[in-house]
Amino acid sequence: MDHNKIETLSTIKIQYSEDLYKVVDGLNRTLKEDDLMFGLALDEDDHEKAIFTIYRT
Repeated sequence: MDHNKIETLSTIKIQYSEDLYKVVDGLNRTLKEDDLMFGLALDEDDHEKAIFTIYRT
C-alpha cells in the first residue's frame, strides 16, 4: 500500500461562516491519528460558500 497517497472521502459545499476553520482545526487535531484530514476552502465562484473536504491519509 502506498502510504503517501491521500484519498478524498467526501466533499460538500456549505454556507461559509468565519468560525468554520475552528471546527476544521479541531477535527484535524483530534482525528489526525486516525489517518483523517479535513480541508476548508472558499468556493471560487461564490464567496458565501465553502468547500469542506474529508481525506484519508
